[in-house]
Amino acid sequence: MSSPGSQENSRSRLMAEAAQLGFDAIGVARLDGGDEAGQRLRAFLDHGRHGDMQWLAATADRRADPRVLWPQARSAILVGLSYAPDGDPLAALSDKDRAVISVYAKGRDYHDVLKTRIKQLARSFARATGADVKVFVDTAPLMEKPLAAAAGLGWQGKHTNLVSRSHGSWLFLGAILTTAELEADAPEADYCGSCRRCVDVCPTDAFPAPYQLDARRCLAYLSIEHKGPIPHAFRSAMGNRVFGCDDCLAVCPWNKFAERSREAKFSATAMTDNPPIATILAMDDATFRASFAGTPIKRTGRDRVVRNASIAAGNSGNADLMSSLTPLLADASPLVRGAAVWAASKLVTADAFERLRSRFEPREHDAEVAAEWRADDGDRAA
Repeated sequence: MSSPGSQENSRSRLMAEAAQLGFDAIGVARLDGGDEAGQRLRAFLDHGRHGDMQWLAATADRRADPRVLWPQARSAILVGLSYAPDGDPLAALSDKDRAVISVYAKGRDYHDVLKTRIKQLARSFARATGADVKVFVDTAPLMEKPLAAAAGLGWQGKHTNLVSRSHGSWLFLGAILTTAELEADAPEADYCGSCRRCVDVCPTDAFPAPYQLDARRCLAYLSIEHKGPIPHAFRSAMGNRVFGCDDCLAVCPWNKFAERSREAKFSATAMTDNPPIATILAMDDATFRASFAGTPIKRTGRDRVVRNASIAAGNSGNADLMSSLTPLLADASPLVRGAAVWAASKLVTADAFERLRSRFEPREHDAEVAAEWRADDGDRAA
């Protein structure tokens, strides 16, 4: 076991290099704590609140306890990188013709940005200490949020995301597991108090209770992870959110202490800064890949994003978008066709919709899309 002096030197070097690499927060947690995070995960899974994210259930044992993932690990080094926006990300929700994209997806993929730096930090720490290390950035079965709370970076708020007194709800997290036995930082206290803003603002009531999330009702999950049609019950509530949902994050009072992210790679591009809905509707796969290269949006794929944009078009009230939607009624993807049918039903008169149905439904062979043509939502355009 290393001496207290060598531990202190290792920590000092670690903190100094993390600052040089541009990290906004760093802390250490020991891997000998209780099983509270694992219990919350098992309750989440037992209630089926993970939706079709079956990989969560498949890796539950390793995810619940990092020592199952790597038995030799003794400490976790947690780092945070701010992606705080400049201004209110919810303001764009009022511009119904534009596709609102979540703050986290506006710049370069955070996995790539964070992993490059955290690998550098891990290599330096391993050289200095001789300890073994493994790096994690949301791509392996490791729950970074409870570890970050244990390491003092913040606390898991009532929206289940990490909240920092310095950076609000806008921290990307990464972890280094190591065989080194480092002195742990004190966990951060919970400063949510009686505030319920994040719970109450959710447009789909995705929080069964504070500190609990039902992903099946969450627009971030539905627009990014969910592979099937957007459930009818949540389509109107989706508004013009085309990729993700920032509502619960953006209303957190602790955001007032967060300065705009210093990381230039997280800045929005012309394509990710809430582009016109019509622009996304017109994308084929090649255009989509070129437009969103290097961003988290690309990983979700063209069909799901155009599905979302079609729902947004239906919610816009702008019948001019039918010129972009009509070709999608014959799109190669049934996921896109079904969403386009629903959007058309919201934007055209009953007579016009019947003409579209007589044109497109006879050639429709997908049962779910055919059901969209026959659905009666009771609110066709007048």
